[in-house]
Amino acid sequence: MFQAPGHSQSVSLKLSEVLRDIGVNERMLLKRRRMLFLKESLANIVAILNGENRSKYIFGSQTEGSTTVGLKSDLDELHCSNVTNVIRDWTEWQIGVHSYMMFKNESTSPGYCFLQPLSADEPSVCKCYVHRTSVCADRRGRFLMKNSFKFCTPHGYFVVNGPADTYSKGHTSGIDHVSAFQCKSWPKEAKIWLTQRGIGGWPTDEIKRYCETTGCFVVPVGSKHSENEEVEWRVSTSKASGCLMLSLNITQLRCYILMKMILKTFINPQCDGVLSSFMCKTVLFHCIKNTHLNQWQEHNLLACLKCCLMSLRYCVRQLNCPHFIIPENNLMAGRISPPVQQQLLTILEAIIQSEFWALIDIPIDDLGMRLQEKMNMLPVYPCGHYYHSSADMSPEASGDLIHHVFNDLDKACQKIYSKTIILARNRHEMVPFLLLNSISSVARLYNTEESTTVERAACRLTTPFLCSSLGSVMASLDIRASNSISEMALAWFSAGLNSDMSSSRLKLASALYCIGEMERAEYILGTIEEKYDLDVVVPVHRYSPCTLSGNGKPGFINKCNTGNEELIKDTAAFSVQFMRCEINCVPQELQYEMFRSTQEDLLVGRDKCCYWLDWAVVDSLPYLYFLQYKTYRHLQRGADQQRALLHLATTIDTDPNLGHRETALNLLGQCLEQENRYDAALSCYIKSRNIRTRNNAANYHICKLLSVFFPAEG
Repeated sequence: MFQAPGHSQSVSLKLSEVLRDIGVNERMLLKRRRMLFLKESLANIVAILNGENRSKYIFGSQTEGSTTVGLKSDLDELHCSNVTNVIRDWTEWQIGVHSYMMFKNESTSPGYCFLQPLSADEPSVCKCYVHRTSVCADRRGRFLMKNSFKFCTPHGYFVVNGPADTYSKGHTSGIDHVSAFQCKSWPKEAKIWLTQRGIGGWPTDEIKRYCETTGCFVVPVGSKHSENEEVEWRVSTSKASGCLMLSLNITQLRCYILMKMILKTFINPQCDGVLSSFMCKTVLFHCIKNTHLNQWQEHNLLACLKCCLMSLRYCVRQLNCPHFIIPENNLMAGRISPPVQQQLLTILEAIIQSEFWALIDIPIDDLGMRLQEKMNMLPVYPCGHYYHSSADMSPEASGDLIHHVFNDLDKACQKIYSKTIILARNRHEMVPFLLLNSISSVARLYNTEESTTVERAACRLTTPFLCSSLGSVMASLDIRASNSISEMALAWFSAGLNSDMSSSRLKLASALYCIGEMERAEYILGTIEEKYDLDVVVPVHRYSPCTLSGNGKPGFINKCNTGNEELIKDTAAFSVQFMRCEINCVPQELQYEMFRSTQEDLLVGRDKCCYWLDWAVVDSLPYLYFLQYKTYRHLQRGADQQRALLHLATTIDTDPNLGHRETALNLLGQCLEQENRYDAALSCYIKSRNIRTRNNAANYHICKLLSVFFPAEG
């Protein structure tokens, strides 16, 4: 790519340093993969505990580690039914299992198949089908499954993007939800790939053997240029592709990331997005297969990038980008018109001929400016200063990843609790048994020989929260019966104390407060306050910021740079959640939150995700200060009581990351009422109502307080 001897290698090393600084390095690679596999495992634990017969797989750049903060890569979630079996021949048929036969004929598009419904009672095809809207008959009278099938759609706004429902919220990356069936057999048309040999010996025979065991998915989308579009299903080898990506070295991944940056900066904005990152990945695979592995080293990064770009240019010229595993599937078929083809060739040629200069114009993650800085190419600004980038973005990216996992854990626990309440059918005495069953199920998952290290880590994260909630529910039943807490309930509380930095301890302190054990409650609260480093501990709740960029806490980010999910015990303050079956462990002031919805609110309706509106949910830090205020009040420690009240008010006013500020304001207002500061209390309730008009206990508090100001006559 360069005429000057050694210059290409020098720039390649500088470029490798830049990519290392923006988080494309071995350590961040492992962290990205671990955090995303944790996310996947948490979702599957919820599915198992809630009796959902499906599994979630996360594919794409996030799990591969082939992304950066600036690329904002989508998250690819594939939801697979576990009660449906797709087979390739009758030897795979099982009695009692809902099955489809995968087959092709001369009219099937390459890389696609048909699905024929089978009988569950005997190995035969269905002669009649109840759900006629789901199938159609071909010329031979066979029922074929339509690809309009979907059993997973995201809540909220989404757009249909091929087989995916793409959900995006605010500034976050999109999430592609894809429904699929799994076939345990390797696609027949991919068998040839297993015997092919590349110049550099990649993929190895071991990788190929493993890929063959991963089977495939069938995804509900047909070829746009097929006469059978509504009944074709795309064959997906996502597991095998993921395995191939995990086998790449850091230079190969950096090359792929540079291709995606070039695609996003120079090509897709001008060419209607006709080229995809999957095409770039496929081109990369072909290049690695057809070159010697010793070429893929840091000092040779630019030459490797040129090789990939030239291969992509060749594909565009031929209008053919063969799928790496199923070569007859042309990824570019019907996507590129002649005018766009010429435009693509012109752009690619200019980038290839520009040597490294095109990279300088890439704004993503300040790549161009960082490269110029590394090469001392930046001009001096009028003020006499050079541009200076933050050297290493890895700590910030680490904090973002770990915070996401904490959010996923919080949502997972909420889903488990919600399902538990539904199954209990308002019989509070049933909840402990259901929670105990969930804990036992997680323990079995943990001890299963097939469980991976990451799956066991997900079990370790989930169990303490379930234990804490079990202890709280049992304590609530104990308090109702005898105004005391049994040793069994305390034992479960103890098992869950290290769920995170604060929430489970606050639940225990809350229960002790409710039975009048003020000294014990005060001790626990003091321990939490002592450990709660405001520079390190981050709040975790369903409204947590989706990224820490710009507003992250330095102490938290520094810890995340060297740790993983185990940091939850010292750095995460989950919101404190009480279900109605825990009501006797909740101070009266917080109990109002369990009945926040008026009849009018119920008539308006609720979002499916708002099951927590029947619970009392409060951020850890405000609840800590509220409980301290109440405890010190009972202990008649006036100075400490006023200090706690001041901390509560200050936190509400200054902490930008509170997820339930309206609840904290309601608690503060009731404290101020107890101080006979009614005007200030009313101001709190009004502020709370301004945050959330409906489903807010402030509506009740305002009416109650106004009745004090203006008592009814007579």
